[in-house]
Amino acid sequence: MNILDTYITEYIDYCKYRKRLDFKTLKAYRIDLTQYENFCPDSLDCFSKNTLDKFITDLHQRYKPKTAKRKIASLKAFFHYMEYKELLAENPFAKLDIRFREAKLLPKTIPFHSIQAFLAVLYAQKEATASGYQFRCCIRDIAVIELLFATGMRISELCSLKPSDIDLENNTVLIYGKGAKERILQIGNQEVLSALLLYQKTFEEDIAICGYFFVNRLHQKLSDQSVRFMINRYAELAGISQHITPHMFRHSFATLLLEQDVDIRYIQRILGHSSISTTEIYTHVSNTKQKDILVHRHPRNLMEVNKG
Repeated sequence: MNILDTYITEYIDYCKYRKRLDFKTLKAYRIDLTQYENFCPDSLDCFSKNTLDKFITDLHQRYKPKTAKRKIASLKAFFHYMEYKELLAENPFAKLDIRFREAKLLPKTIPFHSIQAFLAVLYAQKEATASGYQFRCCIRDIAVIELLFATGMRISELCSLKPSDIDLENNTVLIYGKGAKERILQIGNQEVLSALLLYQKTFEEDIAICGYFFVNRLHQKLSDQSVRFMINRYAELAGISQHITPHMFRHSFATLLLEQDVDIRYIQRILGHSSISTTEIYTHVSNTKQKDILVHRHPRNLMEVNKG
């Protein structure tokens, strides 16, 4: 094991036990840092500004800006840790210009009528099921989608829910977000509550065996990938040609709240964003509200101009 590999292992342990980062973040850090280790010609050269600069250039050549930015951030955090531990005489990032232009990609949303059609197909499938197994699957699928859209939570947050996180007496859900941040959201729609109560009652034994609220047919934690496959299947049944992902329900949730004149600060809190700038991207997506303002509320509508 070379010196860089030793430092990377120590850093991953620091992130796991001291910073309490989640498994996916730790996995991404390990991948990014190992990639840099493999790029370096030798273990000592990996701490030089020139090697780091070449690697960053290589990242920009090979990846899209968002991916390159994430990998650079992983590396920068690692070198900051090295500096903090006094393992470096000088942090090479101190003399590197890593700023670059990044295209602002607007979040993709699902039109309101498509969400309506999607939910309608879910409930229709439940009524048309021919077997007890299919009926149970429909009950679970309805609960997943209803909760996903009702709260705007991330798919990883939904799949990680424990039975104790769902309080159907007080109609709340406790969510563990990024950076181990907790937030409690209220479930205000009766149909969503009914779907969750039915699922909880139907899968009570499975939930107890699994230890997670949403379970698969093997009595194990429902995976992100299973939800993706499920969404694709129902979208096809609903005749929706648009490719829908779980995260698009989150984007649509935020955008539709904005269109209902909900203050962006409340939406920030509901989504679990640490910065308002992350939430502000939805203000560029809300075309319905923009149209309403420009068509019905523009001051030109109040003007009577004498053309004679």
